[in-house]
Amino acid sequence: MTERLVGRSSELEMKIVNITMDCRTLFFEWEMKLSFGKYPKSTLYGLSRIMLNEEGKIIQQRDYYDLWGDIFDNIPQFRKGYRKIMKKFFG
Repeated sequence: MTERLVGRSSELEMKIVNITMDCRTLFFEWEMKLSFGKYPKSTLYGLSRIMLNEEGKIIQQRDYYDLWGDIFDNIPQFRKGYRKIMKKFFG
């Protein structure tokens, strides 16, 4: 799904905000800016956890982000409705 989203964007910027390492686990805090045609740029905020083996090679990666929330917040027609639904079902 993310590959399709990136393929549809007309512009993509990636920024690493912070990196922390604990033993063989790295945490990357990042911001990704996407632009879709006539809509303003959407900024997605996320965190990636990367685990390394004894040789320093990646053995596991997991990304955490709110894809739809960050995109819908920048589209006036969707912002209010999306946040209302999220509040109703998730608090």
